[in-house]
Amino acid sequence: MLSNSIILLILSLQSACLAHVHHHHSTRKIHGQNWYHPSDHDVHQLFGRQASSTNSKAEVFPKVGSKEWKALFPAPFETLTKDAAKPAWIEALNEVKAQGLIPTNVPIGKFNETSGYPEYNGGQLDPKGDVVCSASYFCRGPDDVWDAPEGHVGISFDDGPLPDSSPLLYSFLKSQNQTATHFFIGSNILQNPDLFLEAFENGDDMACHTWSHPYMTTISDEAVVAELGWLLEIVRVSSGGRIPRYWRPPYGDVDNRVRAIAKHVFGLTTVIWNHDSLDWELPEGPVTSAGVHQNYTTWYSGPKAPGLVILSHELTTQSVQAFIDTYPLIAKNGWIARSIPDLFGGGPRPGYPSLERICRRDSKSGFHDPLDLHQYCRRWKYGADNRVAEFNGEFDSNCEW
Repeated sequence: MLSNSIILLILSLQSACLAHVHHHHSTRKIHGQNWYHPSDHDVHQLFGRQASSTNSKAEVFPKVGSKEWKALFPAPFETLTKDAAKPAWIEALNEVKAQGLIPTNVPIGKFNETSGYPEYNGGQLDPKGDVVCSASYFCRGPDDVWDAPEGHVGISFDDGPLPDSSPLLYSFLKSQNQTATHFFIGSNILQNPDLFLEAFENGDDMACHTWSHPYMTTISDEAVVAELGWLLEIVRVSSGGRIPRYWRPPYGDVDNRVRAIAKHVFGLTTVIWNHDSLDWELPEGPVTSAGVHQNYTTWYSGPKAPGLVILSHELTTQSVQAFIDTYPLIAKNGWIARSIPDLFGGGPRPGYPSLERICRRDSKSGFHDPLDLHQYCRRWKYGADNRVAEFNGEFDSNCEW
C-alpha cells in the first residue's frame, strides 16, 4: 500500500498538473539540463579547474566578450592542427585509442571537387559500407540522430550566431516561447559574444558545430579533437561551465572514425537531419525563398512518422524569415515542436512515481504529450534567475534535469 506521504505527493502533483492549464504558455522556458553534461560527467576533467574535496573553489570565468575572455581562444576560423588541441584532449584521445574505441580501418577522407563529397582511398573504399559509414552518403550510425519521434519537429539552426540574421530569429523564438537548439560555430561566438548571450539567456540550447566549420572526415584525429574541443570550451567558459552533449558535423560530414572520437573523447551525440530546407543557398543560390517556403510547407503537411529533423540555418535574414513564415504550420498540422535535446533527453528518474502517468490520468491536466510534462518539471525546478528554487524535494526528484 502507498504510504500517506506518497499519497499526498501524488495529490500535490495532480494539483500542479491542473495549474499547468493556466500557466503553460505564459512563461519563457528557463534552462533545463538536457543540452549539457551533468557536473559529474568525466568530460569536465578535460576542461578548466574543477571543484573537488581538495579544491573547493570553483572556476571563475572572465566576462563574456572581454579582452581576457577573447584571449582564451584561437583566432576566428583559424585552421586547427594537432598543435591547437589542449594536451588533456590529446591524452584522452590516445587513451580511447589504446582501448580500441577508435576505428583504425577508416582512412582520412579527401574532398572530391567533382562529386562535392569526401572519398576514401581514391574512391576504392565504399563510403556507404559498414567500415566507413559516411553520413555524406546517407549512411546512419547506430547512435546518430536523424529522425524525431513520431509527431514531433526538432527545432534547430546551424552556423550562428551572426549579426544580420540571428537577432531576428532570437526575437521570434522568444515571442513564441519556443526553445531551439543552436549548432553554433565557435569562431562566430568569438566574434559575436553578445548574440551568444542573448540566445543563452533566452533559455535556448547550445550545441556544437565545430570551431571553424571544416569537412571533419578530411582532417586528422588530433584536428578533430581541436575542432570539437574549442567549441565546447568557448560555450563552457561563456555559460557558467556547461559543456554541450550534442554536435552536428558541418555539411553533415561524419564517418565512423569521427563519430567515435566525438563520442568517446567528449561524450557527444551526433545529430544529422532527415530533411534539408536548402535555406543555406539563399539568397544567391539556385533555390529561391519560395522554394524553401514550399519545402517547409510540404513537410509540415506530410506524414507524422518519422518525426522531422529539418536542416535550417540562421545564416541570412532570408533563411530565418522562411522559418518564421512557415512556423505556424507546425501547430496547425498537429505537430509538437521541441529542441533536439528535449526530444531525446529527460523524463522521470527510476524509482519514483511517474509524473507523466499521474498527470495524464487527469483529462483536465493539459498535458497532451510527455514532453510538455518535462518542460513543466523544469519550470518548477528553476526560478527566473536560473537558481534552484525552493520546492518540495520529493517533487523535484521526480524530474530528470
